[in-house]
Amino acid sequence: MITSTTDTGSVKTHTVVIVGGGAAGISVASSIHKRDSNIDIAIIEPAARHHYQPGWTMVGGGVFRPEVTSKPMSDVMPGFVSWYKQPVTAIDQDNNQVTMGDGSALAYKALVLAPGLELNWGGIEGLEDALGSNGVTSNYREGMASYTWDMVQNLKKGRALFSQPPMPIKCAGAPQKAMYLSADYWLRHGVLNDLDIQLHNAGAVLFGVADYVPALEAYIEKYDIDLNFQSTLVAVNGPSKTAVFRSTDGEGNSQDREVSFDMLHAVPPQRAPKLIRESALANEGGWLDLEDDTLRHKTFANIFGLGDVSGTGNAKTAAAVRKQAPVVAENLVATLRNQPLEAAYLGYGSCPLTVENGKIVLAEFGYGGVLQPSFPKWINDGTKATRAAWWLKAKQLPTLYWHGMLKGHEWLAKPAPRSAKH
Repeated sequence: MITSTTDTGSVKTHTVVIVGGGAAGISVASSIHKRDSNIDIAIIEPAARHHYQPGWTMVGGGVFRPEVTSKPMSDVMPGFVSWYKQPVTAIDQDNNQVTMGDGSALAYKALVLAPGLELNWGGIEGLEDALGSNGVTSNYREGMASYTWDMVQNLKKGRALFSQPPMPIKCAGAPQKAMYLSADYWLRHGVLNDLDIQLHNAGAVLFGVADYVPALEAYIEKYDIDLNFQSTLVAVNGPSKTAVFRSTDGEGNSQDREVSFDMLHAVPPQRAPKLIRESALANEGGWLDLEDDTLRHKTFANIFGLGDVSGTGNAKTAAAVRKQAPVVAENLVATLRNQPLEAAYLGYGSCPLTVENGKIVLAEFGYGGVLQPSFPKWINDGTKATRAAWWLKAKQLPTLYWHGMLKGHEWLAKPAPRSAKH
């Protein structure tokens, strides 16, 4: 039975404390419990609802209804954990304690950090005020993907801008997924020729893994999309329907350019939560400083991490969590038993690139962009767009998320031995 405890004045102790009840926190709790059901686990998570965020792209493309991407947190929180419905305000890694919003503390033998990342809406001047009106939208904002879909259906002519901020961000393909699904709708409804579609990408390449670029370039050509690299969205004015992009050349010189729009799908820059980035647990970039294979903290041997907060060089996707959770579970249990750490994470991430309604380029890769296909070839045919991959994304992955991953079912997620890294 789930318990929610808020006692003050005394320090409660749990064997394992997990910060965060998103995909990473709940999945790793279930994987730990699967390995040793006697381990006392607490999850600290203040949110009342749990979101299946990979579904927001599909809502913005008119494929999913918004309600299928969210459930009450109480429906997905495991019954075997103690659930503290509060934020974490401080981590005392030297004394093995975390402090919560009401001032009470929890002590732990092992700590798992999975608080996700922070969407820095304030990092783009005027964006937060502009969202939800005058054609300014973002599938990254809770509840706003429906507005994206409304804009897509109503836009018949003019200019549609899609922005992609500097890496790292959660689901690096999502800014482009929104663009491809929109362009496909406009093509099917005969208005594409009356639209000027522009992608403004802060990076220098279309996608970070070169093997998938040709397939994406074919769709860029099909939809006649104007590509703008090293072009970063820095300001938005909703009432005047203008956006300012900062372009940088090879010598590092930059200049700002104002572009008018009828629709703007904006993606904010992203960073680790303040709790992590301003602590001794962070690396130079402000992300959680983890060993890339064991997912153990580089300095504190009883602290592990996974999910979007991680400073490891993998793509920040739910699919990465699917592979990370068993690794953290095995290595954490080994730590509690004073055994060597044998499980390794090889950087797996997956990005189902929705290039049209009915086809997906299923990008699966690990550290260094090494391809790591895990699905059968009939689903993932190398680097091509397939209908089978769409079937997987649209019909199977939501069920696998709610009823598989969150419950500790580790389908196609067996940890690699550490020897595989070398």
